[in-house]
Amino acid sequence: MAAVSQLGYLGLAVRDVGAWRGYAESVLGLRPVESSTGGDLLLAMDGHHHRFALHEDDRDDVAYIGWQIESAAEMEAIAARLEAAGVSVSRGSRETAEQRHVAGLIAFNDPDGHAVEVFHGPEMAAGGFEPAGGDGGFVAGSQGLGHLVLAAADMERAMTFYTSMLGMKVSDYVSGAIGPLGFLHCNPRHHSIAFVQLAHPRKRINHFMLQRDSINDVGRTYDAVQEGVTPLLVTMGRHSNDEMVSFYMANPSGFGVEYGWGAREVDDCTWQVTRYESGSLWGHKPLKRGDPTPRA
Repeated sequence: MAAVSQLGYLGLAVRDVGAWRGYAESVLGLRPVESSTGGDLLLAMDGHHHRFALHEDDRDDVAYIGWQIESAAEMEAIAARLEAAGVSVSRGSRETAEQRHVAGLIAFNDPDGHAVEVFHGPEMAAGGFEPAGGDGGFVAGSQGLGHLVLAAADMERAMTFYTSMLGMKVSDYVSGAIGPLGFLHCNPRHHSIAFVQLAHPRKRINHFMLQRDSINDVGRTYDAVQEGVTPLLVTMGRHSNDEMVSFYMANPSGFGVEYGWGAREVDDCTWQVTRYESGSLWGHKPLKRGDPTPRA
């Protein structure tokens, strides 16, 4: 069965690209990449040409989600599976593929209307990646850029779509305080996407996660956030399911970024799906009122 292999890129529709540029470089440690496409901002974090594409737009929300697959043939197998299930699929134009810096892609919407792309042949950076400060880099590469959490009207429907159509596998479930959460993986990363069941979310994306390979980089960034570089949303803590040590901060678009270290990985030969009653072993205390950030 053809299956996606990693979360390849995220497109974000943001109101203030300039604020994001400073935040991404000085707080997150990402590197801006020069773009020939208007005022778009591309951000790198590893050997891929870019992992984030920020487009000027008042929505301040997710614009599209790119999933990598190993070959054009496997991409077409995914397209055929979607079309057989009645999902409308479009083939990306050459211009769109050039903008995404990939060899080819297909595009469609998931059951909640999130714009999804499956691509093959990502362009790799000409030189090595050096993070903007810190002891080390990011846990990315073949595990993808990290993970994201999206709102879903029906969590089980969303998870069935991603497992049956894109070949993902269930990691586990958490009975969250604001609604149930389900976690999916497509490589050893514990989860590349999770869904929180919310009827009326403030934003479609709840947060995305970046994993550093040094706890010191997470600690120093936590100090900087506590000193006021950006609002702290959730204190440092450790998750019960992926065991990551992390905290949550706001970004210039008003949703969350989880910044962490030390997550355990999935071995499909031995993994057992578990339901957790609490998302954290310790910490992860929310500090800001408003749309809560699921702590998982």
